[in-house]
Amino acid sequence: MDGAAMISGGIGVSDAAFDQLGTILDSAGSGKFLRVAVLGGGCSGFQYTFDLDETIAEDDIVIARDGVRVAVDAVSQPFLDGAVIDFKNELIGAHFAVNNPNATSSCGCGTSFSI
Repeated sequence: MDGAAMISGGIGVSDAAFDQLGTILDSAGSGKFLRVAVLGGGCSGFQYTFDLDETIAEDDIVIARDGVRVAVDAVSQPFLDGAVIDFKNELIGAHFAVNNPNATSSCGCGTSFSI
């Protein structure tokens, strides 16, 4: 994997994810960022969500490079400790993905996992 910006909480964002997000945000308008969260549900117990947002909460963890920002809420942070948010462009499609060492299993969709 290419380089990743890491924060003290141990969450990383790959160069590919920052590059793709920069492209998306160029057309989405200024002030927006990518919010990554972990929610209960999905076919494996937890699921990742990726949304464009405009409001940073006081307890959000923010990873930034060249004005492009990714935020993770404080509740999701422990589930993502040591993980790297990446962007993959594969034959099956292009998508943001999480390489998470905390996940003991995940389903084929790539957005659902268990710990």
